[in-house]
Parts: sequence; C-alpha cells; structure tokens
Amino acid sequence: MITFVLIAALMVAAALACVLVPLLKRGRPGGVAREASNVALLRGQLGELDADLAAGTMPRDQYEQAKRELEQRVLEESQAIPQGTGAPAHSAAWTAAILGSAIPIMALLLYVTLGNHDAFTPMATPTAKGADHEVTPQQVEAMAAKLAARLEKEPGNVDGWVMLARTYYAMNRHADAARAFDRAVALLPDNADLLADYADSVGAAEGGLRGKSLELIERALKADPTHWKALALAGTAAFERKDYRQAVEYWERMKKTVPPDSPIAGSIDASIAEARDLGGLKAGPAPGSPALAAAPAAPAAPAAPAARAAAGASGPAPAPQSPASSGAAVAGTVSLAPALAAKAAPTDTVYVFARAAEGPKMPLAIIRKQVKDLPISFSLDDSMAMAPNFALSNFPSVIIGARVSKSGSAAPQSGDLEGLSPAVKIGARDLSIVIDRALP
Repeated sequence: MITFVLIAALMVAAALACVLVPLLKRGRPGGVAREASNVALLRGQLGELDADLAAGTMPRDQYEQAKRELEQRVLEESQAIPQGTGAPAHSAAWTAAILGSAIPIMALLLYVTLGNHDAFTPMATPTAKGADHEVTPQQVEAMAAKLAARLEKEPGNVDGWVMLARTYYAMNRHADAARAFDRAVALLPDNADLLADYADSVGAAEGGLRGKSLELIERALKADPTHWKALALAGTAAFERKDYRQAVEYWERMKKTVPPDSPIAGSIDASIAEARDLGGLKAGPAPGSPALAAAPAAPAAPAAPAARAAAGASGPAPAPQSPASSGAAVAGTVSLAPALAAKAAPTDTVYVFARAAEGPKMPLAIIRKQVKDLPISFSLDDSMAMAPNFALSNFPSVIIGARVSKSGSAAPQSGDLEGLSPAVKIGARDLSIVIDRALP
C-alpha cells in the first residue's frame, strides 16, 4: 500500500510539472528580451540615417522626416516593455495556483469513486501469486456465518443452501450440513445429487446409515436409479447391517456407472469381493434387492473401506467423469517420515489429494487410507473429480498432498501431519510424497 501511495504521488507531481512549468514561463523574461531587441534595432536604423546625412546621400528634409518616424517608433517600443511583462505573469500565477490545487484533489476523487479499495487487502491477493496463503479455518467459519446470515434474508436461494451445506460438511459440522441440505431439498425435492448428499450428512451426524438416511437414499434412487453415490450409500448401509447379498447387488449396479479401467472401479471390485466372502456368496450377479426402507436393522459390521470412500466419507461429490477423461492422472507413492511415526496412530486417517497449483484450493481428486497402510502407491485421475468443472485435466499443473488427519476430517487441523509435492504437470508418474511436518 505504501509503495502504491508513493508511485501515485510521483505521478501527480509529474503531471503538475508538465502543466505548471510552461504556464509560469509564459510572458516573463522571453517577452522582455523580445521588446528590448526591437528598440535596439530601431536605434541602429537611426545611426544609419545619420551616416547617410553626413555622406550627403540623403537630403536634409528626408532625413528629418525619417528621424521623426524612428523616434516615434522607439518611444512606442520603450513604453511597451513594462506593459508586456506584468499582466501575463500575474494571471499565469493565479492559474498555476488553481491547477496545482485542483489536479491532486481531482485525482483523489477519481480514485475514491472508481478505484478498487480492496486491492491491497490480504483477501484480494490473486491466488496464482499467493498459492502459499492457505484459507484458515477461522476464515472459512466467518464466510459460512456470513452466507448463513444472507440466506436468512434469501430463503429461496437454493445454490446458497447447497454451498452452505457442503461448506459445513467440509468443516465436519454434519448436523448443520444436514439442516442446510434439508432447506435445499425442500426447494429441489427430486434432485438425486442433493438427496444423496443429504443422506450422507445425516448418516455422518447420526453415526450410521439408518432411519432418515435410508429414506433419503431411497428417494434419491427413485429420482435416478443409476445415481452412483446413492447406490454406494445403499450398498454401504446393507453391508453395515450384514445384508451382504444386497450390498453386492447395489455395488454391482454402481460399478456400471464408472469407467471400467478407473481406480474407483477396482475399489468397488474389492468391496464386492469382501461382501461375497463375508456372505458366503458365489461369484455372479446377485438377485434383485428388496426396498431399502423395508430392510431390517442389524448390528453394524466394519464397513469396507473402499465402499465407504466411494459413498462420500470424505465429503459430498458428484458423479465420476466419463472414461474419456480418466487419462489425465498423476501417480506415485506416499510415506511417513520416521521422525513423525510416533505422532501417528495406525488407525489415523490418511488423505491423498490433488489440488490446482494455481487456482482454487479445493481438492480436485482425493483418496482415503489409514496410517497402517503406509507406504502406499496412489493414482489420482479425472474419475475422482470432486466437481464436474474441477477435474485434473482442466488444470495444467497440480500439487499432490498427503495428510494424516487425527480427527478424521478432510479439513486440515492443528496437529495433523502433512507432506506436499512441488507443482507437477498432469501425467506425472513416480512421485514421492513424504509426510514430514506437523501443522501448527
């Protein structure tokens, strides 16, 4: 800000110099010199007349007449000198004083009226040049509170309610996220995306997919029988109540909605294999499943990690991208620095994610593991996009990160362990990400 003020002051000073210097010079010594020169010239002509008279080349009467004319002109020129210097200099000084005051005032008024007053505040720093400035949890809290206050005045703003709900989910405020999704679903009652995300939030808030969550999943599948997240949640709910046959049926339907060669397809296969093994089921298509609402409750079993991740354990997400987009990928390994091994429990959650090197801070793709799985190989691609417009292939370079979350939340918190790569091009392979620092 100080640099801007100094530059602006120098520019105003230069503008004043360009206007005032020529103005103050006008009508001063240059004019006096010109008038004095004219008088000297007339006096020289009078000397020539005297010489002609002495040489006899000019009659006396002509000499007298010419002399009177020259004397009259000398008198006129002599009287013109003071009249030509005072008045113009006086008016020029007044004009200079007025302009000298008006130009800075006008410049200030123009900046106040048209200038960008927030350009020098920290929040206005362009992301591309401020990639090291993370958005803090306090700033997210403040933005969420501001949005919530705005929505109280705009209750019909469905986009606002969806944004608030997903912000609360990322902040691990699942009950608040569920309430915000409820407002959004009231405005768009048959939207399968919102219904599935609403069910996920309710399940996270209640510690399991049952009751209200199952009703919402059934509504989502009624609106769109092929909705990938609703099928993932339905399969997970069946798996948790040990209805492995139904879990397999839902997950096989889900697999048809994702690219066959994508990593998420492999995760679904692993979940199906685990459900078949636990249920003693033979390989092959499972019979049709009963309605979700009629499914009996049963003691929960450990959920298949791949199925829970696909169901949205790391946050609401839209459907995977088409097979054509899955070619944009980055891959490598993640390990934990030995010096930090004592600070991580084997069951702590590990998030491996990609985010744009220059652009939004939200993850473009993310997978979830545990510390006991480290070191791990990973591959992140377009099929894992968190939103349709935020696929890896939409950005020229990305930063790959790995975070050990002590709370299980995808949002970074103090005490989490993290490691980041430098910016890398899409398609990079054999990356090595070391989790080597603790977040303050």
